[in-house]
Amino acid sequence: MKQELINKLIQQSNAGIKKFAVLIDPDSVKNENDLLKICHECNAANVDLILVGGSLIINGFWERCIDILKEHTSIPVVIFPGNGMQVHDSADAILFLSMISGRNPDLLIGKHVLAAPGLKRSGVEVIPTAYMIVDGGNITSVMYMSNTTPIPNDKNNIAMCTAMAGEMLGLKLIYMDAGSGAKQPISSAMLSEVRKNTVSPIFVGGGIRTVEQAVDACKSGADVVVVGNAIEKNPELISKLSNAIHELNEKIVTL
Repeated sequence: MKQELINKLIQQSNAGIKKFAVLIDPDSVKNENDLLKICHECNAANVDLILVGGSLIINGFWERCIDILKEHTSIPVVIFPGNGMQVHDSADAILFLSMISGRNPDLLIGKHVLAAPGLKRSGVEVIPTAYMIVDGGNITSVMYMSNTTPIPNDKNNIAMCTAMAGEMLGLKLIYMDAGSGAKQPISSAMLSEVRKNTVSPIFVGGGIRTVEQAVDACKSGADVVVVGNAIEKNPELISKLSNAIHELNEKIVTL
């Protein structure tokens, strides 16, 4: 199976290069014109990745959403699935999420068994992902839909050991998520502890609303900062966040 994107992410993580990803929930996009505006913003800001997914897809816009993204941007489109039905052959990759922070067997392996044959046929790059839900200060959609208890936001050692276990199981990427609409992002202390004890690329999302929070996440160990809810409310944040994260890479080059 293809490993182009994950190999690139690993190489860039090893080099200390930080990335910015926009998360699009098709249910939150009002119409095609709004999605085209997001495409324009992402292109202009040199966004690195576009993630697509949601806890529920009820407006029938799933397939068309990905088609539009592929037609109007060359940015890699990665599925961040809320369930096994969120698959599209035109996507560049899919995060094959194993929710290692919870104890729901369906989200550790059950749903994966059902999805595997279709993913194999699709040819989409499958990225085995250690998915960790961290308490962001309120009950989010992913917590409710997954029927799992998040890692407490002050239990850095639990997060560290969970991430290490996922890596030892062979998962290629770590995704730490406070959930859409979280009151607060994952702490820099927790990110730092995970980063010091793992080598896999780390995605972090949930509760990030400002440039300062995004930069702090990168400096604490995140390789890819994912923002969705905040840019739905303020699309101008796309350029501000992307520019701030990419400026960190310029500093790395000059060292």
